[in-house]
Amino acid sequence: QVQLVESGGGLVQAGGSLRLSCAASGRTFSTYTMGWFRQAPGKDREFVAVISRGGGSTSYAEAVKGRFTISRDNAKNTGYLHMNNLRPEDTAVYYCALNLLPSYESRTIKGYDYWGQGTQVTVSS
Repeated sequence: QVQLVESGGGLVQAGGSLRLSCAASGRTFSTYTMGWFRQAPGKDREFVAVISRGGGSTSYAEAVKGRFTISRDNAKNTGYLHMNNLRPEDTAVYYCALNLLPSYESRTIKGYDYWGQGTQVTVSS
């Protein structure tokens, strides 16, 4: 069993930056592909970014490409989502999640085994 705890959310003005963290319990973090998703009020949860087990492969949703960067530190059992040039439409609850699939099969919520509780990101205009 793995538990995930996100942190780093908050209120920021448009154009600002935040770094989200995802701390995983246990010693098997490095065996999982890690993804970030977000859910805005009244909308479905959507894919944001994914990173492979070793960190060598990443993929992003078109809406965040060039502004967000996903990374991980397996020695610290922690993943990150660096968010730059934030826009009001980025406002959502952000979730990290883990699965055992290859990263190229991990752009949907299907197959994810573990989810964090979410952290709120609010971008004001």
